[in-house]
Amino acid sequence: MNIKDHDGTANFNPGTMLDIHHISPAQLALLGLEEIAFVKPVMTETGPAFSIHAADGTPMAIAENSQLAAAAIIQNDMTPTMVH
Repeated sequence: MNIKDHDGTANFNPGTMLDIHHISPAQLALLGLEEIAFVKPVMTETGPAFSIHAADGTPMAIAENSQLAAAAIIQNDMTPTMVH
């Protein structure tokens, strides 16, 4: 995975050590973007549900329960993570 700055330049390559003390906010937002999705309990007009968000917080979908949310994430080759 290459991490790119806001100007598009790659500055992290697989197999290299990433010093989290020197990571930019733009790099942090991209970390895990294509590998991790978060499941968060929410209240909708029709009652409780579970929203699915990309690693950067972008809403992607909503599911009736946490199992369906996790299944949708796994089906899209990502790792589900619960947010409380």
